[in-house]
Amino acid sequence: MSERLNRVDDKGNKPRSRGLVLANCFLGTRGPLVNVRLVGGHVASVGQAVPRTAKDEVIDLEGKVLLPGLWDAHVHSGQWATARHRLDVSAARSAREVGEFVARHMSVAAGKSSGPRGLVIAYGFRDGLWQDHPQDIDLQAFAPGVPLVLLSNDLHTGWFSPAALELVGEDPRSNGLLREHECFAAVQKLPSVPSNLLDEWVAQATTSAAQRGVTGILDFEHLTEADNVTAWLRRIGNHRIDVRVTSAVHVSQLDAAIGRGLRTGSVLPDGRGLLAVGPVKFFLDGSLNTRTAYCYDAYPDSDSNATAHGWLEISPSKLELEMRKAVSHGLEPALHAIGDHANSMALDAFESVGCRGRIEHAQLVRREDLRRFARPGLIVGIQPAHAPDDRDVADRFWAGRTDRSFPYADLLAAGAKLEIGSDAPVAPMDPWDGIAAAVFRSDDERPAWHPEQSIPVEAALQAACRGRFTVQPGDVADLVIVEKNPLHLESEELRRMPVFGTLLGGRWTYRKESRS
Repeated sequence: MSERLNRVDDKGNKPRSRGLVLANCFLGTRGPLVNVRLVGGHVASVGQAVPRTAKDEVIDLEGKVLLPGLWDAHVHSGQWATARHRLDVSAARSAREVGEFVARHMSVAAGKSSGPRGLVIAYGFRDGLWQDHPQDIDLQAFAPGVPLVLLSNDLHTGWFSPAALELVGEDPRSNGLLREHECFAAVQKLPSVPSNLLDEWVAQATTSAAQRGVTGILDFEHLTEADNVTAWLRRIGNHRIDVRVTSAVHVSQLDAAIGRGLRTGSVLPDGRGLLAVGPVKFFLDGSLNTRTAYCYDAYPDSDSNATAHGWLEISPSKLELEMRKAVSHGLEPALHAIGDHANSMALDAFESVGCRGRIEHAQLVRREDLRRFARPGLIVGIQPAHAPDDRDVADRFWAGRTDRSFPYADLLAAGAKLEIGSDAPVAPMDPWDGIAAAVFRSDDERPAWHPEQSIPVEAALQAACRGRFTVQPGDVADLVIVEKNPLHLESEELRRMPVFGTLLGGRWTYRKESRS
């Protein structure tokens, strides 16, 4: 997809014609000390001496490092933005702890209500390693009469109180635990945040992303917005948006997208140069923490033969049929596949249809499938921060197979093209968190988890920059300036990389304030 410059600034003005010279910066992780001149939203020249005019603004970067702008290649924008305004229960280590936490913080939770009628939504629980189970706990006892919804960290499970079940038309006498499509459907029935407020929250979140060097996101939202492309057009029209957005289309909107003539990669003319159409998202399976990722081996202690291997969300024949339909209308598929059996099926589908596209997650992969990821036009969207987050759950439920889980080194060696995302709000919307996890395979004091699957810093940076690895004349001026060379940092230093500034189409979306 070709990138276009941001044709207007946040006030609707065209970019200024005078240049901006970034002086005395290192060009990438190994580059020389150079000057870089930006004009009209593009990189005009790079070198020891660059032409300039008396009107140019010159900023002495004093040896800071200039890199291509970072992208988060997997975001759920509405859920990411609303999670910043919800009660976080991720610290709970049991179902009972969740209930007790909610009870203690009910006044705070009410203040973070995400809808009318007293609805409270919390997020972040991980039940994969709990000794008790959500269905064994009566939420009514901890929040009497309150419509309370607890969303799992992976977003694939919803835990509803009786009052919340009534709110979405479900039987309040059930255990309140909804998984996968049942969870997604119930969440969409909840009273929603008003669109003007959600848009404001999303815009604020893009500004926070820019502070970490992000210049673009690939957005897979489908719960808070059925028509995500239209939502982004509205936001860009009404708010300052500090990143470029490639908006995916959920499969439920495929016919509508075809009817509108949307095509993957096309930049929408009324999106101020910031909005492009992305792929069509298909779900093949669920997730590891929910134990619904579709695997060849059964999950230990599964209580159902039907779901012992995880959940298959679409049949191979229907998947192929829908993929052909999308491709025939210029829309590339993106296939959510986490378990090894789901990934095999995704690869089979791409080989059968013979198209370009993406596989999202690829968390567990058969060794005999690795080389198949190198097919031309296929991108593997990975979320490295999930590896240290999920190591204990994987060791329990994928025992004996974790040497091929989150297999980034093996995928690179096989010739796969990787792009790094966060899956925000599942992990923080911070590319340096993902880069550090890909390189060091740990985010705490423990040794690296399967260090043989770590990848070099420069490979991780390239995967976080949509394949760009340097800055050269003619590039769109989507850039990030960092204060330290990523090659020389240990895990925590890399994760906390100090960002000096971020430029989107040549305009500052973030610039560190100078200290007097």
